[in-house]
Amino acid sequence: MEPKGDIALIGLAVMGRNLILNMNDHGFTVVAYNRTVSRVDDFIRGEAAGTNIIGAHTLAEMVAQLKRPRRVMLLVKAGQPVDEFIDKLIPHLEAGDIIIDGGNSLYQDTIRRAKYVESRGLFYIGTGVSGGEEGARRGPSIMPGGSAEAWPHVQPIFQAISAKVEDGAPCCDWVGDNGAGHFVKMVHNGIEYGDMQLICEAYSLMKNGLGMTTDEMHEVFSQWNEGDLDSYLIEITRDILAFRDNGEPLVEKILDTAGQKGTGKWTVMGSLDLGVPVTLIASAVYARCVSSFKTERVKASKKLRGPKPAITRQRDKFIEDIRCALYASKIISYAQGFMLLRAAAKEYDWRLSYGNIALMWRGGCIIRSRFLDKIKEAYEKHPRLPNLMLDIFFKGQIRRSQKGWRNVVAVAAKRGIPVPAFSSALSFYDSYRAEHLPANLLQAQRDYFGAHTYERKDQPRGEFFHTDWTGRGGNVTSSTYNA
Repeated sequence: MEPKGDIALIGLAVMGRNLILNMNDHGFTVVAYNRTVSRVDDFIRGEAAGTNIIGAHTLAEMVAQLKRPRRVMLLVKAGQPVDEFIDKLIPHLEAGDIIIDGGNSLYQDTIRRAKYVESRGLFYIGTGVSGGEEGARRGPSIMPGGSAEAWPHVQPIFQAISAKVEDGAPCCDWVGDNGAGHFVKMVHNGIEYGDMQLICEAYSLMKNGLGMTTDEMHEVFSQWNEGDLDSYLIEITRDILAFRDNGEPLVEKILDTAGQKGTGKWTVMGSLDLGVPVTLIASAVYARCVSSFKTERVKASKKLRGPKPAITRQRDKFIEDIRCALYASKIISYAQGFMLLRAAAKEYDWRLSYGNIALMWRGGCIIRSRFLDKIKEAYEKHPRLPNLMLDIFFKGQIRRSQKGWRNVVAVAAKRGIPVPAFSSALSFYDSYRAEHLPANLLQAQRDYFGAHTYERKDQPRGEFFHTDWTGRGGNVTSSTYNA
């Protein structure tokens, strides 16, 4: 019997089921498999009833249902489960077949797996998939990377099921070799952390500083979603603030301890490895960590004193200042994210198209927004743009937002309202635009206690010097130098 399956998908949690249904809607025959086979039967009898979706109870049965080259997509928990399924799949596959990891895997694992799978004569794709449950069902943003030879065989499927923007362009394109797709998805998630924290700080300033009700904040976010801040996260914040539980705002009943799955932490760790200061994303990650100290915070609130949070300034004017701070900080978040992408492209020899990445994020994903159109335009005009802040549009937006942004950070500090993301974004902006930073003193300190050497203003770059600061040292210097 001739195989009918265009692609197989392993993992029938919500994302997996929704992606399968999405593929079926677009005319592709999908073979569904899950390690707990009862889930396969439940899915086929339930949501997949009346479709062309094929259920399989074993990996051998699943592979036998697939057309060549066989395409098998994993949507399982990141880490060891991915490695285990790869090893189980390889004996059932032939040269030229394709294994796809659609989970949130660490890009370094994807680099390793691509090399391993290719050594066995197969192709490997690590792809980011963003958009949550609804995106998976109706059209996610898809960021594939890995074995370039595999792309023509999955392109029709991925681009068909992905989100589309106004001009019909799919929010999916080939990113680059080995771990590039998962790296781009990781940076996406890091920016997502930053965006969410910025919105939460705006909410906190309005609630705790201005004493606004959820209904009043709902109206503000509704207005913001009609302007430059139009985005999925602003939209859902608007809706959350209007949601009632037994007549009361549900958001105010939710415990203020935030969870995280690790991709924000990976972004910060990756930035440290590459020497890129994604300070806003780091602040967002640490803000979630601080929130987890709920019991300690409750006790500390009764013992540690600070100013009362009430902000007595003219309310409408300060709300506009908050909007400016949110918009300018958002620019910094994306600027840092694309700095990280540039550094990774250089380190791993990836030919990343930053305009295409912005296009992939314009629809389907969690950070989708009107804002991304301008990023796409910036990189289309200047593909080698070193930093988004230097683009004429974004430079102008920061200039117009700067007064309100600085006012918000200053007032928050005076009133004791924590705004770590707003503050770190402003500090980064001021550091990046500074011709001189106090790192000269830092280098002197390093040379004093560790003979780490320094460069001089009056000598060519790349020449290093050491001073015997105490008169008791010698001429031996440290063997390494890290700028």
